[in-house]
Amino acid sequence: MPALKSADKASSKFVLPKGLQAGARIGVACPASGVSVNELRVFEKLCLSEGYTPVMGRNIQKSIGYLSAPDQDRADEFMEFIENPEIDAIICARGGYGVMRILPMLDYKSIGQARKPIVGFSDITALLISANQLGHVVTFHGPVATSTFDSFTINSFKEVLQASSDDTTPEFSSPKITTITPGVASGRLTGGNLAVVAATLGTNYEINTRGAILFLEEINEEPYQIDRMLTHLWLAGKLQVCAGIAFGNFRNCEAKEKSISYPPHSLMRVLQDRTADLGIPVVYGLPFGHVKSKLTLPLGVRAELDATNKSLRILDHAVQALA
Repeated sequence: MPALKSADKASSKFVLPKGLQAGARIGVACPASGVSVNELRVFEKLCLSEGYTPVMGRNIQKSIGYLSAPDQDRADEFMEFIENPEIDAIICARGGYGVMRILPMLDYKSIGQARKPIVGFSDITALLISANQLGHVVTFHGPVATSTFDSFTINSFKEVLQASSDDTTPEFSSPKITTITPGVASGRLTGGNLAVVAATLGTNYEINTRGAILFLEEINEEPYQIDRMLTHLWLAGKLQVCAGIAFGNFRNCEAKEKSISYPPHSLMRVLQDRTADLGIPVVYGLPFGHVKSKLTLPLGVRAELDATNKSLRILDHAVQALA
């Protein structure tokens, strides 16, 4: 097993993976829960229409409870895609659960040297942050292979991941975004699923938020649970050192009718309470994570969060541009 660095000492300089081009071969890995071949049909058709070739991992169509395969098999499948020179990028088949169990089995030096885009969300958050911080390579919080690929999702995916000599970089703004604390800040992007981010605290794989634009999303957690996880990050000093915070659309995260916490706070009150003392720009409602139409966000690339004008702008290219 390669030697690890703690998150606070991980390098702040990240190499760019090679951008996707026509003819790219995209490996579909199952580092977490299982998936059936039928669930991947839409992604297969999308790849072919874009000139990519999907390559299914050996753990597709397998299942052991909530895992796709034993831990070592899942780690081996992922590393085989990393080390195979004929594979240009890796997209995770789905989230679910299981990535944290294989983190010590991965070779982060090889992951960094391979310079391959790694894409996914939800439970894949742990893989994205670990590969970014310990492999020192930009990774991508975006769709999994079982996602709904509508035009918004496809366009964001291509805009961020395709190799291009164009100097423009992506920007997203919407009146649907809620400003919690106004202001403008810039820093490297990092983040993902709140529960996964909180669960890795105190390990070699915990998130480094110093000077970062932290983005967080969640699904199916009540406000008191969101409060607990954000408080965990606050107690660990992770929120206080951020440059800004961008919350996604927290799906199904309001209090249930028979909540154990009564009377409940609203989700928005929790987000406001937990960020009020930070003195940094904070927004709610960016479309990433557990939503149908989702942005692809690169971890390790500089971005500007304008909470006043409700926008997020990527400041640097996230992949190696064409010469």
